[in-house]
Amino acid sequence: MTMGLCGIDEAGRGPIAGDLVIAGCILNTSIDGLNDSKVLSEKKRELLYGIIIKNSTYHIVKFSPLQIDEDGISKCLASGLREIMQNLDAQEYLFDGNTTFGVKGLTTMVKADATVPEVSAASILAKVTHDRDILKESLKYPEYFFEKHKGYGTKLHIEMIKEHGYCKIHRRTYKIKALESQTNLL
Repeated sequence: MTMGLCGIDEAGRGPIAGDLVIAGCILNTSIDGLNDSKVLSEKKRELLYGIIIKNSTYHIVKFSPLQIDEDGISKCLASGLREIMQNLDAQEYLFDGNTTFGVKGLTTMVKADATVPEVSAASILAKVTHDRDILKESLKYPEYFFEKHKGYGTKLHIEMIKEHGYCKIHRRTYKIKALESQTNLL
């Protein structure tokens, strides 16, 4: 049975470590408190995540740092968007942002994650999945303090890369100006 709107959003496009996570979500009922995941507290995101899981049809796609390095972020995004569209049957697919990455049958809207409940729900699913995964990695690689920066290129993260080099979950193709003169990172 075809549903109405499938909201789609991603988390992890900008970090220099960790997976890219793309979520698609069709709400089965309205859910109070939905918003762009970035403006919600971690506690609120975690609470809403469980409610969304129970009250929606959803699909989550992950791309590893190695896949991102091999294929590029745009190709991974396009592939993830197609996978969501193949797995969730909707009348319309709305992706937060301003580009479809060449995927046909997809519409976009800037700030949809703050205004369209289905996209807000997808934003929360993607962000919570991304953050939970990076927190697991922080246990394997405590020296990078992933729990503090979630893989983003903060001053602390850059300093830890300078000190310890890259680990398995770093995206090696991402150019980081502060590290360009470093040759001992591998």
